[in-house]
Amino acid sequence: MSDGIRATFAKCKSEGRSAFVGYFTAGYPTPQETSDIMLAMEAGGVDIIELGIPFTDPIADGPTIQKSNTIALQHGVTITSTLQLLRDARARGLKVPVLFMGYYNPIMQYGEQKIIKDVREAGGNGFIVCDFPPEEAVKFRGYCAAEGVSYVPLIAPSTSPARMKLLCSIADSFIYVVSRMGVTGATGKLDPGLPALCKRVHESSGNKPIAVGFGVSTREHFNAVSDIAEGVVIGSQFVTVLSNATPETRAQAVKNYCADVRGIDPNAPPKTTHEVGFKESVAKAIGLEKTAGNPTSVITEETNGNTPGPLDQLEALNSQGGEPSANTIPDRFGGFGGQYVPESLMDCLAELERGFVEAKNDPAFWEEYKSYYPYMGRPGHLQFADRLTEHCGGAKIWLKREDLNHTGSHKINNALGQVLLARRLGKKKIIAETGAGQHGVATATVCAKFGLQCTVYMGAEDVRRQALNVFRMKLLGAQVVAVEAGTRTLRDAVNEALRSWVTNLHDTHYILGSAIGPHPFPTIVRTFQSIIGNETKEQLQKLRGKLPDAVVACVGGGSNCVGMFYPFAEDLSVKLLGVEAGGDGIDTNRHSATLSGGKIGVLHGVRTYVLQNSDGQIADTHSVSAGLDYPGVGPELSLWKDSQRAKFIAATDAEAFKGFRMLSELEGIIPALESAHAIYGGCELAKTMGKDEDVVICLSGRGDKDVQSVAEELPRLGPGIGWDLRF
Repeated sequence: MSDGIRATFAKCKSEGRSAFVGYFTAGYPTPQETSDIMLAMEAGGVDIIELGIPFTDPIADGPTIQKSNTIALQHGVTITSTLQLLRDARARGLKVPVLFMGYYNPIMQYGEQKIIKDVREAGGNGFIVCDFPPEEAVKFRGYCAAEGVSYVPLIAPSTSPARMKLLCSIADSFIYVVSRMGVTGATGKLDPGLPALCKRVHESSGNKPIAVGFGVSTREHFNAVSDIAEGVVIGSQFVTVLSNATPETRAQAVKNYCADVRGIDPNAPPKTTHEVGFKESVAKAIGLEKTAGNPTSVITEETNGNTPGPLDQLEALNSQGGEPSANTIPDRFGGFGGQYVPESLMDCLAELERGFVEAKNDPAFWEEYKSYYPYMGRPGHLQFADRLTEHCGGAKIWLKREDLNHTGSHKINNALGQVLLARRLGKKKIIAETGAGQHGVATATVCAKFGLQCTVYMGAEDVRRQALNVFRMKLLGAQVVAVEAGTRTLRDAVNEALRSWVTNLHDTHYILGSAIGPHPFPTIVRTFQSIIGNETKEQLQKLRGKLPDAVVACVGGGSNCVGMFYPFAEDLSVKLLGVEAGGDGIDTNRHSATLSGGKIGVLHGVRTYVLQNSDGQIADTHSVSAGLDYPGVGPELSLWKDSQRAKFIAATDAEAFKGFRMLSELEGIIPALESAHAIYGGCELAKTMGKDEDVVICLSGRGDKDVQSVAEELPRLGPGIGWDLRF
């Protein structure tokens, strides 16, 4: 099947032109039209079709393709139905090669080797996967080779020479070159650095064919790219053409658009021969080759010869010449972690890792960080909750008072550390995502302190729920961008922040607020949040002369939890209890309890536990607390779950309200709704323990921001827990 793609590039070369590669999402605008659209693309002059597998969270794609994904999923499109759509098109006479393009999580849930076999059986020719790290790409490419289908690697302007060499070696038909930094979408102009990028890829690959995509939409673009590449990819514009046409004219509109790009008559019969042009005949007569910037070679089975194979190059890339690098840290926590992101982000993540390791190993960095302790309100307090202890009737309950920090939560620990890191990296702009708003407020605060431009992405539903924090961010000088896409919550804010970052890597740092995301973010966040557990260990030692018997924290993405747990990870006498958002109950579909109810997958660049359906689409979540309303979790917490080092339970919305009420009425402390989950879980644990034992609960934030949400939800939840505050 990969032979079909190679033969297409050879045919286009013989005709003296570049291959036309067209993308659209399977099932958009409707599944019934997919075959018609594919046949129309072929009739209009498309040489290779990229058929998009829809995914809920396509972080490498812009709003146009994301919308087409959303609509396709609303129509119930899955990998299984996409395969059938291809079979239908083949049965109707479709001849051009078809590549499946998508994201790893749906492929992972379907089964890597199974999907390769099924795609081959359905008449597919290969794959493009947007978020493969090198080790996964090499493995997947091996599976593809065994079945005779192609794997097409992606190369971005930021790809390092070593990575470029590895990715080029994987290519068995052509290489997809991303024309610019950012996400997919027509821009109206091409990057002026594109010719130099294409030349580097050609030189690194030994003149393997390349196809250039991202930002290409017109005949002028097509012709310009044809001068420097063997293939031209158009994607978003196909979706736009389809959205602008009426149902009865869509196929014809696609055919006309393709013909216009190719400069051919859409009504002319297909040619089986072609007239040899003057330039082509002269080149053949005198044996001329194109310039180094526009080679003409075509990959064959023998192309790679005796050059080092992908596995050899991957080993060299990972080993840095056999010596571990002082500027790298492990990117995995057991089987979790990694970097499942668009190629455009890989070099920036490497820069971030180098900068973080240098800072972490520099005493001057930590001296500067600690110099801001008075500003942050550190060291934090460890408070004995005597009335709560008496009420629960078991172990002594202590509160680690992160709610007393400047800005009202633990989020300032990480925001300050990352803004100092950003300054070392020379970044002038900061972006962040936020759910409950506390990370957004903390980020806006440190940006104001250091005079950096700040933009915070927040789901539109969370903007409504957390209006007070939105106003606080604006008071601090930050821009707040409401995200209307998807579920309009934290997950969608992360999507948009990642898209914004990849477009502005040169001057922008993304302060990710939780222990999620691609490596090195989980380690960075854990490092700055470990101040919670380290202080707890030292303070209880002074107060009680011993370690706690248990520590408890709420779990959303996991920043306060990993910060509390990590310093105790090797102290096996200390129980670790994480409390997730159970919503209406984990036996319903309205919860956010990822570790309790999820399964292993990939979301936002990291392999971890994820709430998803059987097709690998990310599930909608629910929690009364905006900060826990997230369908993933930090990879280190996933490791601790599987190793049974930590236990994770879920507290429902009603149980969180019980915790909220207990702490408010018994200790005079109004907690954040996130922390209220931990209060409930910690009290239930304390009841099972002896009076001479100690439980420390991380009070991660104060509840000012949640008072309105509690008032709104009390009519629903109050009667069930005997709490009525009506006048």
